Amino acid sequence: MKVAIAQINCVVGDIAGNVSKIIASATQAKAQGATLLVTPELSLCGYPPEDLLLRADFLDACDLALNKLSIAFTDITLIVGHPHQVGEVCFNAASVLQDGKIFATYHKHVLPNYSVFDEKRYFTEGDEALVFEHEGAKVGVLICADVWESAPALKAKVAGAEILIALNASPFHMEKQSTRLDILRQRVFETQLPVIYTNMVGGQDELVFDGASFVLDAEGVMTHQLPAFESALAIVDFNQVQPLSGLITPHLSIEASVYNALKLGLADYVHKNGFPGVVLGLSGGIDSALTMAIAVDALGAKNVYAVMMPSEFTADISVNDAREMADMLGVKYSEIAIGKLFEAYLNTLAPLFGDLAMDATEENLQARIRGMLLMALSNKFGSIVVTTGNKSEMAVGYCTLYGDMAGGFALLKDVPKTLVYQLANYRNSLSSAIPQRIITRPPSAELRANQLDQDSLPPYDVLDAIIQAYVEDDLSSKDIISMGYASAVVNRVITMIDRNEYKRRQSPVGVRITHKGFGKDRRHPITVKLDFDIHLN
Repeated sequence: MKVAIAQINCVVGDIAGNVSKIIASATQAKAQGATLLVTPELSLCGYPPEDLLLRADFLDACDLALNKLSIAFTDITLIVGHPHQVGEVCFNAASVLQDGKIFATYHKHVLPNYSVFDEKRYFTEGDEALVFEHEGAKVGVLICADVWESAPALKAKVAGAEILIALNASPFHMEKQSTRLDILRQRVFETQLPVIYTNMVGGQDELVFDGASFVLDAEGVMTHQLPAFESALAIVDFNQVQPLSGLITPHLSIEASVYNALKLGLADYVHKNGFPGVVLGLSGGIDSALTMAIAVDALGAKNVYAVMMPSEFTADISVNDAREMADMLGVKYSEIAIGKLFEAYLNTLAPLFGDLAMDATEENLQARIRGMLLMALSNKFGSIVVTTGNKSEMAVGYCTLYGDMAGGFALLKDVPKTLVYQLANYRNSLSSAIPQRIITRPPSAELRANQLDQDSLPPYDVLDAIIQAYVEDDLSSKDIISMGYASAVVNRVITMIDRNEYKRRQSPVGVRITHKGFGKDRRHPITVKLDFDIHLN
């Protein structure tokens, strides 16, 4: 028996395009001798379709496409993920298409309703196992979160399954693949059945699906590992019901996996939304440098436009480093000095500001001038503005609304500053892309004379550790202080994080690479006063 894994990049709502990808995969699989093709979760419509599932015309189109797909092949069996409307309820489903018809349909049992998932808003839980026979083997079908709990797999085994096949749309975050392997090995040990794990690949707004589909034999030994972050088709040979050893793609390092996730997330956001390219502000600093390197790798240099906008506070080495990097990577590059625009603003506001001293107001004016210029270029030429701020800045509000936050995609939104440096060094290990001085010099917003980030913020290793503990791990200030951090620093950082929720709500979408990013993961009230001390008279 030969089973094909179709690790495809689906587009939400593009039912015709997704069907074409499934047909192309089936045709290729059949040519290689496969008699069964497995596609990812909701491959017919893309994942997550969100409120499209509340539209009758969308569900009708999915039904029609599934029926058309079922008659397209009579000599290869397909397992296709799709939404399935039954009366007044909708299921997250997988259908077995066999002999020119829809042979059977499975309804997902476990509906995740945490983190980035919101499936109980749309779907009803199934409770029946689906086991079908194929070339003498009994195949059990599961969908994504079903394999994260014991019951669905055990129910399939009781129904006679000899092989488990799981359709997945499992989004990436750091170390996610190791977690998947651990979970799937638990299912193997419980059922003593081999598992084919087929995962979607591609970017969808803030989510990136990393593919990395794999196969485990009945002893939990990996026999196949598909590449991460790219579409692929793999043929799995079986000896009766046991998979034979095949190609295993090497595991990526943390830096490589994050870099590739950012690259894929940006490329798919730009291409799937029809933008011709990107424009970004290149400051001579580490964040914009990494952003441009990723953009060039994702889209090609000809589709990246970098603009340096120096002010009186911009160091000469910043301009020189920006020029050097633009030349190294071959992007379109312009310089627009903002001194006269800044002066015009100051003159206009002078009668209102009077004798008040310069403060963050004037710093933010510079950032907003730059934001306006980038948005004007975006409007005129159609390219989307990619902002360059990182998670550390986004967390504590070290960013300017309608300034450096202005744009359509925040590539580094979930990347802590310490990881920015790691990624820059990783990129340079592949080939020279970022001038070394950009990496080694102390970071500065350059919005006032002799400014350094550390004038306003704790050291980034401390800041990032506190942000991770508070935002990603939901620890209290007391818990974080007990980890050895100074109470004054912890309380100050937490206050900044809480105060700046309103800014984050107005930030562009950005690629999620941690287990809790500023987006679907974290839903924090803007208007809130946290006071847990209750005093009774």
